[in-house]
Amino acid sequence: MSVERVNPPGLSPATGFSHAVVAEGGRLVFLAGQTALDASGTVVGETLPEQFERALGNLLAALAGAGGTPAALARVTVYAVDVAQYRRHAAELGRIWRRLAGRDYPAMAVIGVVRLWDEQALVELDGVAVLL
Repeated sequence: MSVERVNPPGLSPATGFSHAVVAEGGRLVFLAGQTALDASGTVVGETLPEQFERALGNLLAALAGAGGTPAALARVTVYAVDVAQYRRHAAELGRIWRRLAGRDYPAMAVIGVVRLWDEQALVELDGVAVLL
């Protein structure tokens, strides 16, 4: 069982993500979208970085509950209500990612959305992990 992160030289440099993740063996874990909800169901954090940190923490908590670690993440999709704001905070969001999830980056996409289920939410993350 293995996970291989693939970043072919003919593609643009992969910064904070991998172009492809190949997993052999193991179990798939599908992670539901996580926003910055606290245990009582209230969105916490006023800024995008604050909400991103909580949402990522929630995603990683769900993954841990299924028996996985951040290195098991094969795919993460980020839904942002303001992609321009997300890009402005990219360096800070990258630091948050590395602190919580390390440098084994999954295949990722950032998608702009009009709004999320919880109107106060600025960002949501979902993902797929492979437990080896």
